Amino acid sequence: MKHFDVAIIGSGPSGASAAFHLAKKGISTVIIEKESLPRYKTCGGGLVYRGLKNLPFDITDVIERQFHTVDIFLGDSLHFKTHREDPTITMIMRDSFDNLIVEKAKEFGVTLLENHKLKNLIFEADKTILETSEESVSAKFIIAADGALSPTAKLAGWKEDTRKLIPALEYEIEVPEEDFNRLKNEVRFDIDAIPYGYAWNFPKKNHLSVGVASARRTKINLKKFYTEYLETIGITTILSESQHGFQIPVSPRTDGFVKNNVFLIGDAAGFADPITAEGISNALYSGVLAAESIIESDLDAEKAASLYINKLEEKLVPELKTGLWLSKWFYEQKTIRNLLLKKHGQRFSEAMADVFHGKRSYPVNIKKTITDRIKELVF
Repeated sequence: MKHFDVAIIGSGPSGASAAFHLAKKGISTVIIEKESLPRYKTCGGGLVYRGLKNLPFDITDVIERQFHTVDIFLGDSLHFKTHREDPTITMIMRDSFDNLIVEKAKEFGVTLLENHKLKNLIFEADKTILETSEESVSAKFIIAADGALSPTAKLAGWKEDTRKLIPALEYEIEVPEEDFNRLKNEVRFDIDAIPYGYAWNFPKKNHLSVGVASARRTKINLKKFYTEYLETIGITTILSESQHGFQIPVSPRTDGFVKNNVFLIGDAAGFADPITAEGISNALYSGVLAAESIIESDLDAEKAASLYINKLEEKLVPELKTGLWLSKWFYEQKTIRNLLLKKHGQRFSEAMADVFHGKRSYPVNIKKTITDRIKELVF
Protein backbone atom coordinates (compact mmCIF):
# COMPACT_ATOMS: atom_id res chain seq x y z
CA MET A 1 0.00 0.00 0.00
CA LYS A 2 1.38 3.39 -1.03
CA HIS A 3 1.72 6.00 1.70
CA PHE A 4 1.65 9.78 1.27
CA ASP A 5 2.03 12.71 3.59
CA VAL A 6 -1.20 14.21 2.24
CA ALA A 7 -4.14 12.73 0.32
CA ILE A 8 -6.45 15.22 -1.37
CA ILE A 9 -9.93 14.15 -2.38
CA GLY A 10 -11.06 16.09 -5.44
CA SER A 11 -9.19 17.85 -8.24
CA GLY A 12 -11.09 21.14 -8.34
CA PRO A 13 -9.43 24.52 -7.73
CA SER A 14 -9.17 24.08 -3.95
CA GLY A 15 -7.70 20.58 -4.04
CA ALA A 16 -5.40 21.14 -7.00
CA SER A 17 -4.19 24.43 -5.50
CA ALA A 18 -3.40 22.74 -2.18
CA ALA A 19 -1.58 19.94 -4.01
CA PHE A 20 0.52 22.41 -6.00
CA HIS A 21 1.74 24.28 -2.92
CA LEU A 22 2.36 21.11 -0.88
CA ALA A 23 4.35 19.40 -3.61
CA LYS A 24 6.36 22.54 -4.29
CA LYS A 25 7.68 22.19 -0.73
CA GLY A 26 8.55 18.53 -1.20
CA ILE A 27 5.56 17.04 0.66
CA SER A 28 4.41 13.79 -0.91
CA THR A 29 0.87 14.34 -2.14
CA VAL A 30 -1.77 12.33 -3.95
CA ILE A 31 -4.96 13.61 -5.57
CA ILE A 32 -7.79 11.10 -5.57
CA GLU A 33 -10.31 11.92 -8.30
CA LYS A 34 -13.45 9.90 -9.04
CA GLU A 35 -13.49 10.88 -12.73
CA SER A 36 -11.00 11.10 -15.57
CA LEU A 37 -9.47 14.51 -16.27
CA PRO A 38 -10.30 16.81 -17.89
CA ARG A 39 -13.97 16.46 -16.88
CA TYR A 40 -16.91 18.85 -17.14
CA LYS A 41 -17.74 20.64 -13.90
CA THR A 42 -20.94 22.54 -13.29
CA CYS A 43 -19.96 26.14 -12.62
CA GLY A 44 -20.63 29.59 -14.02
CA GLY A 45 -16.89 29.81 -14.61
CA GLY A 46 -16.36 33.39 -13.45
CA LEU A 47 -12.97 33.79 -11.74
CA VAL A 48 -12.78 37.15 -9.97
CA TYR A 49 -9.53 39.08 -9.95
CA ARG A 50 -8.67 38.41 -6.29
CA GLY A 51 -8.36 34.74 -7.27
CA LEU A 52 -6.61 35.34 -10.58
CA LYS A 53 -3.91 37.64 -9.24
CA ASN A 54 -2.80 35.14 -6.59
CA LEU A 55 -2.32 32.22 -8.97
CA PRO A 56 1.38 31.33 -9.07
CA PHE A 57 1.38 30.56 -12.80
CA ASP A 58 -0.04 31.88 -16.05
CA ILE A 59 -3.49 30.64 -17.13
CA THR A 60 -3.71 32.44 -20.47
CA ASP A 61 -4.23 29.19 -22.38
CA VAL A 62 -7.50 28.42 -20.56
CA ILE A 63 -9.03 31.90 -20.50
CA GLU A 64 -12.22 32.18 -22.53
CA ARG A 65 -12.84 35.92 -22.10
CA GLN A 66 -11.99 38.71 -19.66
CA PHE A 67 -14.20 41.57 -18.54
CA HIS A 68 -13.07 44.85 -17.05
CA THR A 69 -16.63 46.19 -16.94
CA VAL A 70 -19.49 44.60 -15.01
CA ASP A 71 -23.17 45.55 -15.31
CA ILE A 72 -25.61 45.14 -12.42
CA PHE A 73 -29.33 45.50 -13.12
CA LEU A 74 -32.24 45.73 -10.69
CA GLY A 75 -35.28 45.44 -12.90
CA ASP A 76 -35.79 48.25 -15.41
CA SER A 77 -35.19 51.11 -13.02
CA LEU A 78 -31.66 50.68 -11.66
CA HIS A 79 -28.48 49.97 -13.58
CA PHE A 80 -24.94 50.28 -12.26
CA LYS A 81 -21.69 49.80 -14.13
CA THR A 82 -18.19 49.38 -12.74
CA HIS A 83 -14.91 49.41 -14.63
CA ARG A 84 -11.40 48.48 -13.54
CA GLU A 85 -8.02 48.50 -15.27
CA ASP A 86 -7.51 44.86 -14.31
CA PRO A 87 -10.14 42.31 -15.37
CA THR A 88 -12.85 42.05 -12.73
CA ILE A 89 -14.05 38.67 -14.03
CA THR A 90 -12.09 36.15 -16.08
CA MET A 91 -14.18 33.51 -17.80
CA ILE A 92 -12.91 29.94 -17.73
CA MET A 93 -14.32 26.49 -18.33
CA ARG A 94 -13.71 24.35 -15.29
CA ASP A 95 -12.58 21.25 -17.18
CA SER A 96 -9.62 23.10 -18.70
CA PHE A 97 -8.93 25.31 -15.68
CA ASP A 98 -8.93 22.49 -13.12
CA ASN A 99 -6.84 20.27 -15.35
CA LEU A 100 -4.26 23.01 -15.81
CA ILE A 101 -3.75 23.39 -12.04
CA VAL A 102 -3.46 19.62 -11.65
CA GLU A 103 -0.87 19.45 -14.42
CA LYS A 104 1.12 22.22 -12.74
CA ALA A 105 0.95 20.26 -9.47
CA LYS A 106 2.12 17.09 -11.21
CA GLU A 107 5.23 18.94 -12.39
CA PHE A 108 6.27 19.02 -8.72
CA GLY A 109 5.64 15.32 -8.23
CA VAL A 110 1.97 15.09 -7.24
CA THR A 111 0.45 11.67 -7.90
CA LEU A 112 -2.97 11.71 -9.60
CA LEU A 113 -5.26 8.73 -9.17
CA GLU A 114 -8.08 9.10 -11.68
CA ASN A 115 -11.29 7.07 -11.69
CA HIS A 116 -10.76 6.36 -8.00
CA LYS A 117 -13.93 6.89 -6.00
CA LEU A 118 -13.41 7.15 -2.24
CA LYS A 119 -15.35 4.41 -0.47
CA ASN A 120 -14.19 4.50 3.14
CA LEU A 121 -11.80 6.03 5.65
CA ILE A 122 -10.14 3.89 8.29
CA PHE A 123 -8.55 6.00 11.01
CA GLU A 124 -5.47 4.58 12.69
CA ALA A 125 -3.10 6.08 15.25
CA ASP A 126 -0.54 7.56 12.86
CA LYS A 127 -2.29 7.42 9.49
CA THR A 128 -5.60 7.02 7.70
CA ILE A 129 -6.31 4.32 5.16
CA LEU A 130 -8.33 5.50 2.20
CA GLU A 131 -10.25 2.73 0.49
CA THR A 132 -11.17 3.63 -3.08
CA SER A 133 -12.99 1.83 -5.88
CA GLU A 134 -9.62 0.77 -7.34
CA GLU A 135 -7.10 0.45 -4.50
CA SER A 136 -6.22 1.58 -1.01
CA VAL A 137 -3.63 4.16 -0.04
CA SER A 138 -2.69 5.72 3.28
CA ALA A 139 -1.85 9.25 4.34
CA LYS A 140 -1.11 11.24 7.47
CA PHE A 141 -3.29 14.18 6.40
CA ILE A 142 -6.44 14.25 4.31
CA ILE A 143 -7.79 17.33 2.58
CA ALA A 144 -11.45 17.12 1.60
CA ALA A 145 -11.87 19.12 -1.60
CA ASP A 146 -14.76 17.16 -3.06
CA GLY A 147 -17.35 19.88 -3.37
CA ALA A 148 -20.60 20.97 -1.82
CA LEU A 149 -21.87 17.49 -0.98
CA SER A 150 -18.42 16.21 0.13
CA PRO A 151 -18.65 12.45 0.72
CA THR A 152 -15.30 12.75 2.50
CA ALA A 153 -16.75 15.09 5.11
CA LYS A 154 -19.59 12.63 5.73
CA LEU A 155 -17.14 9.74 6.15
CA ALA A 156 -15.08 11.84 8.57
CA GLY A 157 -18.04 12.66 10.81
CA TRP A 158 -19.31 16.07 9.73
CA LYS A 159 -23.04 16.68 9.84
CA GLU A 160 -25.06 17.77 6.83
CA ASP A 161 -27.08 20.59 8.38
CA THR A 162 -24.24 22.90 9.36
CA ARG A 163 -24.12 24.95 6.17
CA LYS A 164 -26.56 26.94 4.08
CA LEU A 165 -26.92 25.45 0.60
CA ILE A 166 -28.75 27.42 -2.05
CA PRO A 167 -30.16 26.09 -5.36
CA ALA A 168 -28.81 27.18 -8.73
CA LEU A 169 -29.43 26.24 -12.33
CA GLU A 170 -26.92 26.87 -15.10
CA TYR A 171 -27.14 26.37 -18.84
CA GLU A 172 -24.35 26.28 -21.38
CA ILE A 173 -26.08 27.54 -24.52
CA GLU A 174 -25.21 28.24 -28.12
CA VAL A 175 -27.22 31.01 -29.74
CA PRO A 176 -27.38 32.52 -33.23
CA GLU A 177 -24.34 34.57 -34.19
CA GLU A 178 -26.31 37.82 -34.09
CA ASP A 179 -27.36 37.22 -30.46
CA PHE A 180 -23.90 36.06 -29.42
CA ASN A 181 -22.22 39.14 -30.92
CA ARG A 182 -24.76 41.34 -29.14
CA LEU A 183 -24.07 39.75 -25.74
CA LYS A 184 -20.45 38.60 -25.90
CA ASN A 185 -18.94 41.84 -24.61
CA GLU A 186 -21.14 42.24 -21.53
CA VAL A 187 -21.06 40.30 -18.28
CA ARG A 188 -24.17 41.09 -16.30
CA PHE A 189 -26.00 40.28 -13.10
CA ASP A 190 -29.75 40.83 -12.83
CA ILE A 191 -30.83 41.10 -9.21
CA ASP A 192 -34.42 39.96 -8.53
CA ALA A 193 -34.67 38.17 -11.87
CA ILE A 194 -35.49 35.31 -9.53
CA PRO A 195 -37.14 35.84 -6.12
CA TYR A 196 -34.51 36.37 -3.41
CA GLY A 197 -31.71 35.87 -5.90
CA TYR A 198 -30.25 36.84 -9.24
CA ALA A 199 -29.56 35.72 -12.79
CA TRP A 200 -26.33 35.99 -14.73
CA ASN A 201 -25.03 36.01 -18.27
CA PHE A 202 -21.38 34.97 -18.65
CA PRO A 203 -20.10 35.05 -22.25
CA LYS A 204 -17.50 32.40 -23.00
CA LYS A 205 -15.40 31.96 -26.13
CA ASN A 206 -18.14 30.58 -28.37
CA HIS A 207 -21.19 30.24 -26.13
CA LEU A 208 -23.00 31.72 -23.14
CA SER A 209 -23.24 30.46 -19.58
CA VAL A 210 -26.62 31.64 -18.35
CA GLY A 211 -28.07 30.81 -14.96
CA VAL A 212 -30.21 31.65 -11.97
CA ALA A 213 -29.60 31.24 -8.25
CA SER A 214 -31.83 31.77 -5.23
CA ALA A 215 -30.31 33.04 -1.99
CA ARG A 216 -33.02 31.14 -0.11
CA ARG A 217 -32.76 27.46 0.69
CA THR A 218 -36.16 26.57 -0.69
CA LYS A 219 -37.95 24.68 -3.42
CA ILE A 220 -38.35 26.87 -6.46
CA ASN A 221 -39.02 26.44 -10.16
CA LEU A 222 -35.61 27.55 -11.37
CA LYS A 223 -36.28 26.62 -14.98
CA LYS A 224 -39.26 28.99 -15.11
CA PHE A 225 -37.12 31.94 -14.06
CA TYR A 226 -34.30 30.90 -16.38
CA THR A 227 -36.75 30.92 -19.29
CA GLU A 228 -38.01 34.35 -18.28
CA TYR A 229 -34.44 35.62 -18.03
CA LEU A 230 -33.72 34.55 -21.59
CA GLU A 231 -36.51 36.91 -22.63
CA THR A 232 -34.93 39.68 -20.55
CA ILE A 233 -31.64 39.41 -22.45
CA GLY A 234 -33.41 39.01 -25.77
CA ILE A 235 -32.72 35.35 -26.57
CA THR A 236 -35.54 33.67 -28.49
CA THR A 237 -33.58 31.00 -30.38
CA ILE A 238 -31.26 28.42 -28.81
CA LEU A 239 -29.13 26.22 -31.07
CA SER A 240 -27.95 23.90 -28.32
CA GLU A 241 -28.50 23.77 -24.57
CA SER A 242 -26.97 21.83 -21.69
CA GLN A 243 -28.66 22.03 -18.27
CA HIS A 244 -26.89 21.66 -14.93
CA GLY A 245 -28.52 22.00 -11.53
CA PHE A 246 -26.43 22.26 -8.39
CA GLN A 247 -26.24 23.53 -4.83
CA ILE A 248 -23.88 26.22 -3.58
CA PRO A 249 -22.75 26.33 0.07
CA VAL A 250 -22.82 30.01 1.06
CA SER A 251 -22.06 29.77 4.77
CA PRO A 252 -19.09 28.23 6.56
CA ARG A 253 -19.72 25.04 8.51
CA THR A 254 -20.57 25.59 12.15
CA ASP A 255 -19.08 22.29 13.38
CA GLY A 256 -15.46 22.99 12.54
CA PHE A 257 -13.09 22.53 9.63
CA VAL A 258 -10.71 19.86 10.97
CA LYS A 259 -11.46 16.39 12.39
CA ASN A 260 -9.09 13.43 12.73
CA ASN A 261 -6.48 15.06 10.48
CA VAL A 262 -9.11 15.72 7.81
CA PHE A 263 -9.10 19.34 6.60
CA LEU A 264 -12.10 20.84 4.77
CA ILE A 265 -11.50 23.40 2.03
CA GLY A 266 -13.53 25.08 -0.71
CA ASP A 267 -17.18 24.16 -1.08
CA ALA A 268 -16.73 21.20 1.26
CA ALA A 269 -16.15 23.76 4.02
CA GLY A 270 -18.87 26.17 2.84
CA PHE A 271 -16.60 28.94 1.59
CA ALA A 272 -18.53 30.38 -1.39
CA ASP A 273 -19.31 34.08 -1.20
CA PRO A 274 -22.75 34.51 0.44
CA ILE A 275 -23.76 37.49 -1.71
CA THR A 276 -22.55 36.49 -5.16
CA ALA A 277 -22.23 32.69 -4.64
CA GLU A 278 -18.82 32.93 -6.34
CA GLY A 279 -16.69 30.11 -5.04
CA ILE A 280 -13.53 29.72 -7.11
CA SER A 281 -11.45 32.47 -5.48
CA ASN A 282 -12.14 31.28 -1.92
CA ALA A 283 -11.60 27.69 -3.02
CA LEU A 284 -8.12 28.58 -4.26
CA TYR A 285 -7.43 30.64 -1.15
CA SER A 286 -8.54 27.99 1.34
CA GLY A 287 -6.48 25.39 -0.50
CA VAL A 288 -3.41 27.54 -0.02
CA LEU A 289 -4.22 28.07 3.68
CA ALA A 290 -4.54 24.33 4.29
CA ALA A 291 -1.29 23.65 2.46
CA GLU A 292 0.55 26.40 4.34
CA SER A 293 -0.70 25.07 7.66
CA ILE A 294 0.59 21.57 6.98
CA ILE A 295 3.90 22.90 5.64
CA GLU A 296 4.48 25.28 8.56
CA SER A 297 3.66 22.56 11.09
CA ASP A 298 6.43 20.27 9.81
CA LEU A 299 3.72 17.61 9.49
CA ASP A 300 2.68 17.91 13.12
CA ALA A 301 -1.03 17.11 13.11
CA GLU A 302 -2.09 19.11 16.15
CA LYS A 303 -0.08 22.15 15.14
CA ALA A 304 -1.35 22.00 11.54
CA ALA A 305 -4.96 21.96 12.71
CA SER A 306 -4.38 24.93 14.99
CA LEU A 307 -2.60 26.89 12.26
CA TYR A 308 -5.40 26.24 9.77
CA ILE A 309 -8.14 27.40 12.13
CA ASN A 310 -6.17 30.52 13.00
CA LYS A 311 -5.58 31.34 9.34
CA LEU A 312 -9.28 30.91 8.55
CA GLU A 313 -10.34 33.09 11.47
CA GLU A 314 -7.90 35.82 10.54
CA LYS A 315 -9.85 36.88 7.43
CA LEU A 316 -11.93 34.36 5.50
CA VAL A 317 -14.46 33.15 8.08
CA PRO A 318 -15.23 36.61 9.53
CA GLU A 319 -15.71 37.94 5.99
CA LEU A 320 -18.10 35.12 5.16
CA LYS A 321 -20.12 35.65 8.33
CA THR A 322 -20.49 39.33 7.54
CA GLY A 323 -21.36 38.49 3.95
CA LEU A 324 -24.01 36.06 5.13
CA TRP A 325 -25.77 38.78 7.14
CA LEU A 326 -25.46 41.23 4.25
CA SER A 327 -26.83 38.66 1.80
CA LYS A 328 -29.91 38.04 3.94
CA TRP A 329 -30.56 41.76 4.16
CA PHE A 330 -29.82 42.39 0.47
CA TYR A 331 -32.13 39.73 -0.93
CA GLU A 332 -34.94 39.80 1.65
CA GLN A 333 -35.31 43.53 2.37
CA LYS A 334 -36.06 44.48 -1.22
CA THR A 335 -37.98 47.71 -0.62
CA ILE A 336 -35.47 49.25 1.77
CA ARG A 337 -32.58 47.95 -0.31
CA ASN A 338 -33.85 49.64 -3.46
CA LEU A 339 -34.38 52.93 -1.64
CA LEU A 340 -30.78 52.80 -0.46
CA LEU A 341 -29.46 51.80 -3.87
CA LYS A 342 -31.22 54.66 -5.59
CA LYS A 343 -29.01 56.95 -3.53
CA HIS A 344 -25.92 54.83 -2.87
CA GLY A 345 -26.09 52.18 -5.61
CA GLN A 346 -23.00 53.22 -7.53
CA ARG A 347 -20.98 53.36 -4.32
CA PHE A 348 -22.20 49.86 -3.43
CA SER A 349 -21.30 48.57 -6.89
CA GLU A 350 -17.82 50.06 -6.64
CA ALA A 351 -17.37 48.48 -3.22
CA MET A 352 -18.37 45.07 -4.61
CA ALA A 353 -15.87 45.52 -7.43
CA ASP A 354 -13.20 46.25 -4.83
CA VAL A 355 -14.16 43.01 -3.02
CA PHE A 356 -13.80 41.13 -6.32
CA HIS A 357 -10.35 42.65 -6.76
CA GLY A 358 -9.25 41.81 -3.23
CA LYS A 359 -8.83 45.46 -2.30
CA ARG A 360 -11.33 45.26 0.55
CA SER A 361 -13.51 42.76 2.38
CA TYR A 362 -17.03 43.04 3.72
CA PRO A 363 -16.85 45.54 6.61
CA VAL A 364 -17.39 44.13 10.09
CA ASN A 365 -19.55 47.14 10.95
CA ILE A 366 -21.91 46.62 8.01
CA LYS A 367 -25.01 46.46 10.23
CA LYS A 368 -24.32 49.91 11.66
CA THR A 369 -23.49 51.32 8.24
CA ILE A 370 -26.78 50.15 6.74
CA THR A 371 -28.76 51.28 9.78
CA ASP A 372 -27.22 54.75 9.49
CA ARG A 373 -28.05 54.92 5.78
CA ILE A 374 -31.67 53.94 6.48
CA LYS A 375 -31.94 56.67 9.10
CA GLU A 376 -30.73 59.16 6.49
CA LEU A 377 -33.62 58.16 4.24
CA VAL A 378 -36.25 58.17 6.99
CA PHE A 379 -35.20 61.24 8.86
